[in-house]
Amino acid sequence: MSIARVAYFFGDDDLTIDRAVARFGSQVADGGELLERWDLRGSRNTASVQIGELHGRVATPVMFGGGTLAVVTNAGALAVRVEDRDALLAVIPVVADGNALVIVEQSQSGAKYPGQTKLAEAIRGAGGLVRGIESPKEGALAAWIDGEARDRGIRLGVGAAKELATRVGGFVREGDAERRDQTRRASMELDKLALYRSDGIVSPDDVRALVAEVVPGSAWALADAVAERDAAKALHLLDALAESMAEPVIVVVLHRRIRELLELLDRMPRSKSLAAAALAMGIKSEFRARRLAEQARKWRPEELIAAIDGLLELDAVVKGAPGRGDGDAQHRLAFALWVADHVAAADGSRTAPVRR
Repeated sequence: MSIARVAYFFGDDDLTIDRAVARFGSQVADGGELLERWDLRGSRNTASVQIGELHGRVATPVMFGGGTLAVVTNAGALAVRVEDRDALLAVIPVVADGNALVIVEQSQSGAKYPGQTKLAEAIRGAGGLVRGIESPKEGALAAWIDGEARDRGIRLGVGAAKELATRVGGFVREGDAERRDQTRRASMELDKLALYRSDGIVSPDDVRALVAEVVPGSAWALADAVAERDAAKALHLLDALAESMAEPVIVVVLHRRIRELLELLDRMPRSKSLAAAALAMGIKSEFRARRLAEQARKWRPEELIAAIDGLLELDAVVKGAPGRGDGDAQHRLAFALWVADHVAAADGSRTAPVRR
C-alpha cells in the first residue's frame, strides 16, 4: 500500500494542526529516519521564486538520510497569478519518495471547506489527505482536556476538565471568539497543574487557583457590550481585543453596530414588523433581529448619531491624523473617552419604541 506524500490541513486549532503535520511526516518516514521540516510562507511578490525552491526541495529523490517535510502556509499568495498557480499545482504530482508536502491553512472558525479549492482538489486527486480541523469548544473541549490528561498520566478530579475549559474561553459562544490557541493554552495549563499536583488529583479548586481566566478577544462581544450600554464590560473587552486586532478594525466593528442600531430605529416606523425591518437590512436571523431590537431600545437616534461622529474622530486618532495625540497610551485613552462619552452617557433606562 503506497503512502500519501501530500496533505492539506485547514482549520482553527493550531496545536492539533501542528500535531497532524508531525504525524503525517512520521507516516511518510515509515519507520525510517525522520523528515527534516522546512517551512515556507507564501508571498505574492516572490511567488515564482518560492515555488521554484519548493519544487527543488520536494521533487529531488532522497539518496541518504531523511527527506524533506515542506510545510507551506499562506498558499493563496502563491496562486494569485495564473502562471504561479499552475506551477504550484505542478509540484503536487512530483513529490519524490521520502519527501512530503503539507499545505496548512489557518481558516476561520466553522469553515467547512478549504479556502484554496483547486489546490485541495489537486492534492485529493493525487491520493493525498485533505482534512479540516476545528477547535473543540464547550463540552468537546472539556472532553479533549480529559483525554489529553489521561494520555500524559495527569489525574483530573470531577469537574476539573470543565473548569479548565471554561477558564481558557471554551464556553464563550460568540461566533468570532478567537479559538486558535485554546487547546495549546489548555495543554500548557495541564503542564502547570501536573507540577502543582504531581502526586495527587487535580481538583476544580486547583484549576481556579492556578489558571487565570481568559476572555477571548471577541469583536462580537464588544459590539454587544457597546450596544447594551455596558461601559465597564466594553472597556474590559477593548483591552483584550486590542492585543489581537488592529485599532482601525475595532473602530469599524463599533461603527457597524452603531449604524445597525440607527438604521433599525429609522426603519421600524415604516415597517410592518421587526422581521420586515431586519430583512431590509439583510438580517435573516430572528434571534439576531430581536437582540438588535432590544439593544436599539436603549438609545435615542440623536445619541447614535453623536456616537458615530465620535467614532469618526476616534478613527482619525488611531490612524495618526495631524493634530491628534500619538502612541498606544493616547489611543487607549481615546477609546476610553469614547466609551465614557457615548456608551455610558445615558442611564440605560430610556427606551425607543420598537414594534415586535
